[in-house]
Amino acid sequence: MPDFEIRNIDHTDHAWITGFLTEHWGSPLIVTRGKIHKADTLPGFIATYQNKPAGLITYRIERGECEIVSLNSTIENLGMGRALIEAVLAAAGGCKRVWLITTNDNLHAIEFYKNRGFALRTIYPNAIQVSRKLKPSIPEIGFDGIPIKDELEFEYLL
Repeated sequence: MPDFEIRNIDHTDHAWITGFLTEHWGSPLIVTRGKIHKADTLPGFIATYQNKPAGLITYRIERGECEIVSLNSTIENLGMGRALIEAVLAAAGGCKRVWLITTNDNLHAIEFYKNRGFALRTIYPNAIQVSRKLKPSIPEIGFDGIPIKDELEFEYLL
């Protein structure tokens, strides 16, 4: 039995979500496929550990598809990320697929999603150039000193 719980976001979480997204993404604004998302206004789930928020997933549903917009956990190897994804998969019951975007530098996320049954669908070369026009704070260099250039789309068919 995990030491954490998963619950729906509610209106009392807004300040925490805004701060958490700012800490992990630079702001609550997240850009995917040339679209700005106000992630602090999206539906999602919070993972709590010892009664404190420790993980967050946000998503949006449009035209029968569910996009995971953000996923972060402050504690690894407890299954928190997997449980947050499972909550979204359950919430996306009427959708044909769940998809997400990560960047070419995020090797940890690429491995994480592949190990959870997501398949690499498309690579969008140099897509981050467009994203930087919408969110100039996206850094040039990412994890492990890798230049951030491409968007990678992963999907999970329901």
